[in-house]
Amino acid sequence: MAFSARLVGRAPVLLRQFRRLPITRRQLTTASLRSPSQLLASSSKFGFAYERRFSTTSARSAAGVAAAQEAPNPKAYLESGVIRPIDVVNVKKVLVIGSGGLAIGQAGEFDYSGSQALKALKEAGVASVLINPNIATIQTNHVLADEVYYLPVTPEYVTYVIERERPDGIFLSFGGQTALNLGVQMQRMGILERYGVKVLGTSVHTLELSEDRDLFAKALNEIDIPIAKSIAVGTVDDALDAASKVGYPIIVRAAYALGGLGSGFANNEEELRNMAARSLTLSPQILVEKSLKGWKEVEYEVVRDANNNCITVCNMENFDPLGTHTGDSIVVAPSQTLSDEEYHMLRSAAIKIVRHLGVVGECNVQYALQPDGLDYRVIEVNARLSRSSALASKATGYPLAYTAAKIGLGHSLPELPNAVTKTTTANFEPSLDYIVTKIPRWDLSKFQHVKRDIGSAMKSVGEVMAIGRTFEESFQKAIRQVDPKFLGFQGDKFDDLDYELSHPTDRRWLAVGQAMLHEGYSVEKIHELSRIDKWFLYKLQNIVDCIKEMEAVGSLGGLKRDLVLKAKKMGFSDKQIANAVKSNEDAVRAHRSSMGIRPWVKKIDTLAAEFPADTNYLYTTYNASSHDVTFEDKGTIILGSGVYRIGSSVEFDWCAVSATLALRNIGEKTVMINYNPETYSTDFDTADKLYFEELSYERVMDIYELENASGVVVSVGGQLPQNIALRLQETGKANVLGTDPKNIDKAEDRQKFSEILDSIGVDQPAWKELTSVAEAEKFAQQVGYPVLVRPSYVLSGAAMTVIRSQEDLKDKLEAASDVSPDHPVVITKFIEGAQEVDIDGVAHQGNLILHAVSEHVEQAGVHSGDATLVLPPVSLDDRTMARLKEIAQKVAKAWNITGPFNMQVIKAEDPEGGEPALKVIECNLRASRSFPFVSKVLGTNFIDVATKALVGKDVPKPTDPMAVKRDYLATKVPQFSWTRLAGADPFLGVEMASTGEMACFGKDLVEAYWTSLQSAMNFRVPEPGEGILFGGETSKPWLTQVADYLAPLGYRFYAAEEDVKRFLEATTRDKTAVEVIAFPREDKRALREVFQKHDIRGVFNLALARAKTVTDVDYVMRRNAVDFGVPLFMEPQTAILFAQCMSEKLPRKEGVPPEVRRWSEFLGGKPL
Repeated sequence: MAFSARLVGRAPVLLRQFRRLPITRRQLTTASLRSPSQLLASSSKFGFAYERRFSTTSARSAAGVAAAQEAPNPKAYLESGVIRPIDVVNVKKVLVIGSGGLAIGQAGEFDYSGSQALKALKEAGVASVLINPNIATIQTNHVLADEVYYLPVTPEYVTYVIERERPDGIFLSFGGQTALNLGVQMQRMGILERYGVKVLGTSVHTLELSEDRDLFAKALNEIDIPIAKSIAVGTVDDALDAASKVGYPIIVRAAYALGGLGSGFANNEEELRNMAARSLTLSPQILVEKSLKGWKEVEYEVVRDANNNCITVCNMENFDPLGTHTGDSIVVAPSQTLSDEEYHMLRSAAIKIVRHLGVVGECNVQYALQPDGLDYRVIEVNARLSRSSALASKATGYPLAYTAAKIGLGHSLPELPNAVTKTTTANFEPSLDYIVTKIPRWDLSKFQHVKRDIGSAMKSVGEVMAIGRTFEESFQKAIRQVDPKFLGFQGDKFDDLDYELSHPTDRRWLAVGQAMLHEGYSVEKIHELSRIDKWFLYKLQNIVDCIKEMEAVGSLGGLKRDLVLKAKKMGFSDKQIANAVKSNEDAVRAHRSSMGIRPWVKKIDTLAAEFPADTNYLYTTYNASSHDVTFEDKGTIILGSGVYRIGSSVEFDWCAVSATLALRNIGEKTVMINYNPETYSTDFDTADKLYFEELSYERVMDIYELENASGVVVSVGGQLPQNIALRLQETGKANVLGTDPKNIDKAEDRQKFSEILDSIGVDQPAWKELTSVAEAEKFAQQVGYPVLVRPSYVLSGAAMTVIRSQEDLKDKLEAASDVSPDHPVVITKFIEGAQEVDIDGVAHQGNLILHAVSEHVEQAGVHSGDATLVLPPVSLDDRTMARLKEIAQKVAKAWNITGPFNMQVIKAEDPEGGEPALKVIECNLRASRSFPFVSKVLGTNFIDVATKALVGKDVPKPTDPMAVKRDYLATKVPQFSWTRLAGADPFLGVEMASTGEMACFGKDLVEAYWTSLQSAMNFRVPEPGEGILFGGETSKPWLTQVADYLAPLGYRFYAAEEDVKRFLEATTRDKTAVEVIAFPREDKRALREVFQKHDIRGVFNLALARAKTVTDVDYVMRRNAVDFGVPLFMEPQTAILFAQCMSEKLPRKEGVPPEVRRWSEFLGGKPL
C-alpha cells in the first residue's frame, strides 16, 4: 500500500474533503494511539507522517506555537464560521420507540440510549412522544418524555398512536431489536408513508441491509470487504463439494433450527460426512461455512453524519476467542493485542462499510481476525445502538446515543460540542490512558435442566465494567463486581478441567484460575485448550505469581510496603491479601493505611491527559501518584444497584436516579457509586460526581473517607448496598442515612424479624428456625405439608423452595444450607390458594407518610417479582385496605423506619367465614422493585418523598393515595427470557425467573391486562379459528374455565393426553370437543411438524408442580411452546384472566381502542 494512500486513510475527515481549516492541535495527533507499546511501535512507523502534517503549520510564528498549547475552545471554533451549520431536519414532534421489558439480549442499555435521545430532543425544542410499556425505566418519566404511552411496541398499537399524535418524525435506533424490527415491518406495510412520518437517522433501507444476510453479503462484496461465506446444501455429497470450495475446518449449521440445533465443527471429510448426515435428519437444508473458531473477535463503534464525516469512537477486543457471543464474552477496551497495522486495517474497513451502507448515526461492526496473520472477516453490523454502544459510551465518555440523536436531527459532527469533555467537538476520536474490562453476569443456576454452555446465542442477564490502569487491576475489579462472593482471580473445583477450558461455559474464567493457581498449568497449555490470547494469560500469570509471593511471606506483619503496593496495583482487594497471609480484611486495611497506601482518584480522560478534561466521571486506581479532583463538596453518597441480575434490575436504577435528582433539587451535592455500564445512573450528568467503582465495603469506605461525605444512602440500590450497611456504620463509622442498619439486620434475620412481629401483634405463618433435618421433619408433620424453606439475607428467593413431601425435605435442606452457612435456615407453613398483597411504603422516624397496596393476580407461592400486580387493587374491600394500612403503620413504628420499605402480606380466607387472616411473610427496609410502578400509577414519586425523609428536609405531611378513588388501574406483568435459556423449564415458583417487567393502563382489569400481556416480547395473540393445546392438572377446574371463555370464539381444541380430553369434554359448559394429537416427546422436529399441522397458536399448560424429568409430557409441552414462539400460559389465575380478556376483546372492533391513551390522560396531569 503506497504511503500516501495510508496517510490519506489516517488524515482527519475534513482534510480529506480538501477544505482548509484552522485545525486544532488535537486533530493532528494520531487519535488512535492506545497502549504505550503501540505508541512506541507507531511513532517510529509514522515519524514521517508527523513531520508531513505539521509542515502545514510550521510557517506560523513562534507566538502561534505557544497559543497552540492552550486547550482548544470549541465555542470560538464554531463561531469562527468555518463550519456552516446545515439546515436542521424540520420536525416538530418525534415518536421514540422504546424496547419494552428487559430480556436477555436486550436489557438496560436501551433505557440509557432512549433517555439520551429524549434529552437531545428536549434540548432541540422538539416535542417527544415515547411508546414503551417498560414502567421501571427512567425514560418513561415526564422528566424526559413530553408524552408517554404505556402500550405494546407492535405495528398495530404504534399505528394507533401515530393516528392520535400525528408526529412528523420517528426514531427507530434507540429501542434495540424490537424497535428496529417494528420499523422494518411498518415501512413494508406502508404506514410511515401514509401518515407522512419521516425516519430520522439511519434509513429503513440501511437497517434492512444490515439485517438481511444475503443483501448484506452483496453490499460488502461491492466494496471488497470479506465476510464469512456460507453455502446452503441439501445432500451429503453437495456438502463435501461445498467444503472443498470453502476449505477445512468447517462449521455446519442446520437451517431453520432453533438455538444452534444440529450445528458443529468438522476438520476433515470423514467428520463432515457423519456430521452432515446427522444434521440433514434434523433439517432439510444445512449451511457449510469456513470455521473461524479460535480467531480473535474485535468490535468497532463508528459514528457517521449525513455530511459523510466518520469517526471510530472505540474499539474493543474479546478476551474469549470467536465462537462465544459478544454479549457473553469478557471484553476489554481499547484492544490490547492488535498490532498498529491490524488496528488501522480494521478501522479503515469499518469506516468504509459504514459509509457504503449509508448509516446516519451510530453503528457497530464486529470482526473475526486471524490470530497470526492479516486475514479478517466481518461477522455482523448493527446499524443501531447496541449493548456494545452503551459499553463504549461509558468506556470512553463519548455520549454515542446523544450524538446519534443529534445527527438524526440533521446536525453534523464538527458542529456538535462534546458534552462530556466540554473542550472538543464531537468530531474527534477518544484516546484513553486506562483500560476497561467488561464481564457478563449469568444466572443460569436459577433454572432447572438449563444447559450451561455459552456459544453463539446470548444467555447473560447483565454486565459489569471496571476501570483500571493495568489489565490486572481492571480484570480483578470486574470479577468482584460480578458477584461479591468472588474475591478476585480465583479457581473452583471442576470434574474435568480440560473439558471446561476447551468448551466455554459461564464459569470459564474460574477454570482458567483453577488451572493456573492450583493445577500448575502453563500458559502454553491453557492457550492450546482455550485459544485465549497468550497476552491475556501472561497478565493473569502475573496475578498468580503475586498471590504465591504473598503466600510465601505468610504473615501480615511480614508484608513489606513494596509487595502490598504491588498487589494493590494489580487490583487485589484487602480481603484477597488477607486470604493470602491468613489475616482479616480490617487488619489489612489498617496495615496499608499505616503505610500510606491509598487509592488515587482519576478522571475518565478521553484526551489521554493531552488537554484538561472537564468531567466529573471518576475511578480509583493505585497506579497513580496524584488526584485529579478536589474534595470540598462533602456530598451525599448514593449506592447504586450494581450489575443487573434476576431479582435486581432497572427498577433499582430508577430508584437510585430518582434519589439523586431529589437530593440535587433540595440543594445537596451528590456522589453516585455504581459500575453498571447499561444504566442511566452511570451517565456523566446524573450526579455531581460519578465513581465508576465497586460497591464493596472497602471501596465505598475509600470514597467516603476521601470525599469526607456527609452521609451514605443504602436503601435505593436493592440488596447489595443493604449487605454492607451494618459494616459501614459499625466498622467504618459512616453516617448511614435513614433506617438504622441494626434495624435492617433485625428485618433480614428471620429469627429477629418474627420475634418483633409477635411483639406488635402482627400475624405471620407458623415458622421455626432449623439446625437439623430431624427437627424439620417433626415441625413439618405438626403443621402439615406443604412447607417453605428459606435462608436469611437473600435476594429474589435464592434457594427458597416449597416442599410437598418428606423425601423432598432431605434433598432441599442440604441445598439451602449452602446459601448462607452463618445464617440458619427457616421453615414456614406454606399457605396454598391464598392471595398475596404487596405494600410499598415511606416512613419518617417511624411514622408512615405514604403507602401503596398492590394485589397479585397469581396465587401465593409465585415470587412477587414474577407476579402480575394490580394497582389500585380490584378485589380488596375497604376493611381489608384499612387493616393493611394499620399493619404498615405498626411495622414502620416497630423498626423505627426512615425512608422506603416494602412488605409482602398473605390474605387467607377464614374457613369459618370470619375476617380473612392477613399474615406478613416478608419485609425489606429498602426500596423494592415495585417502587417505580406504584409511583407512576399513583402519580406520586415515592422515592422523592423517601429521599426527603432520609435527609430530613421538606418532609411532606402523611397522605393516603389509596383513599383516592380512581377511574383507571394498571397491571404490571413479568417479561421472561425462556427462549434464550435452552432446556430451562418455563414454570413459576418461589424462585424468581423473570428478567424484566411491563405495565399498561386501562379503565378496568381486562383492558389493562389485555395490553400488558401483549407487551411481552414477540407475543402474538391466538386468533379465532386457530388451534389451542391444553395440558396439566385435571383435579382443578382451571382448564374448564379457560375453555368456557374460548369455546364461543371458534378455536379448535387439542390435548396431548386422553385424560385431559375426557376431563374437558365432561366439564365444559357446551361439552366442547377436544382432539387428542400425536405428541412425540423426544423428537423436536416431529413435534414442530405437529404444531404446524394443527396450527397450534396458544398453549395452556396448568400443572401443579414442576416436572421431574425432561420427558414429562407437561415439561415437553411448556418447553416447546417457548421454543416455537407460541404463547404459553402456565399459571392458572393469569391464564383464566387472559382467556376472559380474549372473550371480551375478540374479534377486534373498528377504530382506535379505548386503552390507547396518554399516561397523562389517565392520571389527569404530568407528575414525575
